[in-house]
Amino acid sequence: MTQAELALAAGTTGSVISLLESGDRGLSDKWLHKLAVPLKTRPGFILDVDPNTMDTDFLDLLLDTPDEHRPQITNVIRVMFPKKPSKGSDDAEDGGKNQNNNGI
Repeated sequence: MTQAELALAAGTTGSVISLLESGDRGLSDKWLHKLAVPLKTRPGFILDVDPNTMDTDFLDLLLDTPDEHRPQITNVIRVMFPKKPSKGSDDAEDGGKNQNNNGI
């Protein structure tokens, strides 16, 4: 799939896909979800990891979790492991001040 095809399928432009691919724009949760569908994968599998060497225990647990509980798990993990905003990410614009932790 070309960058132009992916851009069209994800509802964005080829230049945005180029920025995401090069790392010049942060790959936020929003972009992981937007790109997962046309790539026929899950958002977490887009990240730069070798699936053959990755410990899958966490992913297995998450996939076994009912959909209605996944946001809670995600929020707990975000609190435990806050990410540093990357150059060009949505979080970098506000310095990470407006992260939604839903009271956790």
